[in-house]
Amino acid sequence: MGGVDQAFVQEPEQRPKPSTIEVDGIPVIDMSVSGTGGIEKLASEIGNACRKWGFFQVINHGVPLELRQRVEKVAKAFFDLPIEEKRKAKRDELNFTGYHDEEHTKNVRDWKEVFDMLIEDPTFLPASPDPDDEEIRTYSNKWPENPPEFRETCQEYCREVEKLAFKLLELISLSLGLPANRLSDFFKHQTGMLRLNYYPPCPSPELALGVGRHRDGGALTVLAQDDVGGLQIRRQSDGEWIPIKPIPNAYIINIADALQVWSNNLYVSAEHRVVVNSERERFSIPLFFFPSHYVKVKPLEELVNEQNPAKYKEYSWGKFYVNRTGSNYKKLEAENLQIDHFKTSESE
Repeated sequence: MGGVDQAFVQEPEQRPKPSTIEVDGIPVIDMSVSGTGGIEKLASEIGNACRKWGFFQVINHGVPLELRQRVEKVAKAFFDLPIEEKRKAKRDELNFTGYHDEEHTKNVRDWKEVFDMLIEDPTFLPASPDPDDEEIRTYSNKWPENPPEFRETCQEYCREVEKLAFKLLELISLSLGLPANRLSDFFKHQTGMLRLNYYPPCPSPELALGVGRHRDGGALTVLAQDDVGGLQIRRQSDGEWIPIKPIPNAYIINIADALQVWSNNLYVSAEHRVVVNSERERFSIPLFFFPSHYVKVKPLEELVNEQNPAKYKEYSWGKFYVNRTGSNYKKLEAENLQIDHFKTSESE
């Protein structure tokens, strides 16, 4: 299979085709506004992007460029270490933070290495997906010894990008015609994480994917990507895979499943994937913004009425997350839990 282990090989229909699509791509939104009118216009632009694409890029977002460059530098320094050194901070069955090089998406292994860290340390999550199991488990971050500035840089970066995530959450609330703080309480003990992704050059990029097609399970994802590119999203109108062109110092924002449910399908959690290449390594840094474990996710009551009934049944975020997390680490016989499992007959 052209130098790629069978575990990485995608089914023929999922393999990336050489892209000939030239499109303007997803909206680019400038966040440097002031005054009520400016904020209303910004919220409206974000709402349009959430409806049409489920993705947009933001510029003038307030995260210092110097800090982003520092976190990119420590990420590269870590992934350049010998494998034995990286594995000293390896994820295990009891703690899902740290280094990992065997991630699976849709039961096919991804062509990448990752390092995961919790935004809130400690973070509290259910011990199991079992609805009757009330045990709560405490998770803390696992840090590598090298590079020495890794921990401090990542923690500082987390705080800045988290501020941006809360700002975006407020703008999304406004775009739905709701008060700015409508969703904030769902994140009092948020369970989100920062991930460092490393995609090495791949000898057979036509057979493998950096990340297979998927939708994000949480509320929002705030992604920094380098200039190599590789992220593609599935366009709603025709199902084509559209490349997202890197813009220097921009962040790529995508709506995830919980926000699709809260919005009662007004906003879309779009499917996306990452293609790899044979020449250049690629780095990306997503912050996954997740609610508190005890939050019950369901369509917001303000967005539900007789003409527009609830399209989803309520589900527990913590139980949903723990169920999905288990399937990222190993190949399973069944596909992991999706929000489609909670659809009501009204959504048909």
